[in-house]
Parts: sequence; structure tokens; C-alpha cells
Amino acid sequence: MPAKDPCQKQACAIQTCLQAHKYVASMCADVIDDMRRCCRTHGANSICCSGFKDPKHTERKPST
Repeated sequence: MPAKDPCQKQACAIQTCLQAHKYVASMCADVIDDMRRCCRTHGANSICCSGFKDPKHTERKPST
């Protein structure tokens, strides 16, 4: 049996959030940031991270 993708949980959370918010990505920024963090750590071992490998996209900065 293949090993579970280490970022699958975060990928599913993005889909759930987007569906709940009518696909408005800004409403799911925290969940997307969680995925980016996971991909920085596990990207080489995660097929779910294939869309998160663009270095131009960075985590959003918390508002002060």
C-alpha cells in the first residue's frame, strides 16, 4: 500500500474551505498558507504540492 501523502490533509482542507466559501480564495488564505508550509517541508514527497512549487507565491503577511 502506498504511503499517505503528507500534505493530503491540507489539500482536502483547501477544497472544503473553497466549497464552503463559493470558491473565493481570499476567504481561505489561512488554509492555503498551511498548505504552503506543508509543501515547504514535504514538497518532494507530496503529489498534492505540485501546484505550490512556484517561488513567486509566498505566504500572505498577517495584517497589523
